[in-house]
Amino acid sequence: MEHDAHEENSLVLAAEDFDLNSFEELHFFTAQDRKNISKLRAHGPVLLKGARGSGKSALMIEAHLGLYPKNEDSNVIGIYVSLRHLDLLRATGDAYIKLLCKLIAREANRSFDKEVLSTDIQSIVDLQDELTTLSSEEDKRLVLFFDDAAHIGREANLNDFFDAFRTLSNSYISCKASIYPGVTRFGTRFDVYNDATVIDVNRSEKLPDFSKVFEEVVERRFSNSLSPDRFSKSLPKQDFCDLVGQSVLGNMRAFLFACNEIISIASESRSIAFSHISESFKQLSSNYFWPLLEEIKPKLGMYEAMVGPAEEIASLLFEKVGASNERTVIILREVCHKYSKPIEILEYIGFISRREVSRVMKSRGRGTRYMLNACILSEYMPNGRISSDDYAKWKQGDDRALEFHRGSELLDIELPDVGEDHDLDILRKPIKILSKSNAYPYGLTALMIQKLEEKGIGTIENLLETPDEEITEIERIGEKTLKRIRSTTNQAVWM
Repeated sequence: MEHDAHEENSLVLAAEDFDLNSFEELHFFTAQDRKNISKLRAHGPVLLKGARGSGKSALMIEAHLGLYPKNEDSNVIGIYVSLRHLDLLRATGDAYIKLLCKLIAREANRSFDKEVLSTDIQSIVDLQDELTTLSSEEDKRLVLFFDDAAHIGREANLNDFFDAFRTLSNSYISCKASIYPGVTRFGTRFDVYNDATVIDVNRSEKLPDFSKVFEEVVERRFSNSLSPDRFSKSLPKQDFCDLVGQSVLGNMRAFLFACNEIISIASESRSIAFSHISESFKQLSSNYFWPLLEEIKPKLGMYEAMVGPAEEIASLLFEKVGASNERTVIILREVCHKYSKPIEILEYIGFISRREVSRVMKSRGRGTRYMLNACILSEYMPNGRISSDDYAKWKQGDDRALEFHRGSELLDIELPDVGEDHDLDILRKPIKILSKSNAYPYGLTALMIQKLEEKGIGTIENLLETPDEEITEIERIGEKTLKRIRSTTNQAVWM
C-alpha cells in the first residue's frame, strides 16, 4: 500500500512545510486551540507537549503569526525558532549555547528584515541583554517560540537548552517550547511544573468541539473527494469525522492518512460505509502504524533497544483489549513506571493516548488510563471490524477499561539495558530510504535520489550537511524540489 494524495496538500503533513497563504487556508483552530494560542502569546514560560502529528508546530506558528512584526498591530514581538539543525543535535555545553544564540539572532534578524541582534553573541546572558534592549526599544514585550525543542532519545543537550530557557525568561522575555512525551532531562535548575505551564495538546474526544476540527479539515483539504454527497444518513459527515478522529486518538497527521486511505477504498462506491472504514483501518494498521515502530527505531539514539519491548507491550494490550471489546486500559502506576520508556514510545507514535493520570483500580491501587488506537484495535476485535454498534458505544462515552495490575502478563516483558548517548543511526542510513513510501508519503523520486548520489550525497548525514546552494546546482533540482528534499529529510530525522 502506498498513500497517494487525492487532493493538493492533502498529505502535506508538517505545518512548517506550508507557505504562509497555504497555512492560513488549510489550518483550522478550535476554541480550545485558541485558548492554547493565547497562552503561547501571553507572558510566562510554556511547554507544549504532544505526540507526533498532534499539532504542536501549527499552534506555535499560528501564535507567532499574530505577533509583531508579522502582525504590525500587535504590542508583542514574536520570534519563531525551529531547532531542527544537525549541529544543535550533536553539540553540548558552550558549543550548544553558541549555536543556539546564533540561531536565535538569525531568526530575529530575518523576522525584522534587518539586523536587530548581533550575530556574534556568545552567551545566554549577552543574548538576554540584547533581547531586553530590543524589547525596550520597540516598547513591546518579547516571546521566543522554540519548535522541536526536545525528542525521545536526544537528551544529551536538554540540560543546556532548558537552562537557557529558564535563564532567558525575565519581565520582558518569555519562552515557549514544544516537546514530546517522555522528555525527562530538564536539567538540575529547571523544575518543569514550577518553571513553566505544561499544555498537553493531544485532542480528547470528550471536548465539545472535538469533531469540528476534523470536519473543517475535510472541508478544506478534501472538498472534492469527500464532498457532501459521499455521506449517507446512516453515516453523516459529522459522525464520519468524529469516528475517524476518535479512532486515530485525535491525531491530525494520522487523520489525513486515514482520509486518503478511505477515499481510495471507497472510490467505486457512491457513499462511504462502515465496511470501507473497517477495511481502511486494517490497511493502516498493517501498512502504516505497525511499520512506524521500525521507522522510528534508528531515530531514538540510546533508546533504540526499547522498540522491541514497546512492540511486545502493544501486542499484548491490543490483543487483550480487543478480545474484551473495550477501548481503554488502566495500567497500575508501578507498572507504568517500570515500562515508562516503551510506553512513551507508543504514545509518541500514536498507538495509545493518556486520558487520566491517576484512577482508582478495581484490583486496588491507582493506575493511568490510556485509550487505544482503533485502527490497530479493529484487527483484534471479535468480528475483525468496527461496526455502527461499536461507534454508538463509543459515542456514549463508556469509561469501562481493562486493568493491568501486579499480576498481569505485562510484567513478563523484559527490558534491555540502555547504554550511553550515541549518534543517531538514522544519520548513517542511505538516502534511498527517503523514497516515496508509506513512511515518507511525499518522499523523493528515483530521479532525485540518482541525481543526489551522482553528486556524492549518499547518506542522510551527507544530505543534511550539504548547503542548499550546492543542491540547487544539481541538474533538474530547483527551489521546489529542494523544499521537498528538505521536508522529507526533516521528517526522517526529526520524527
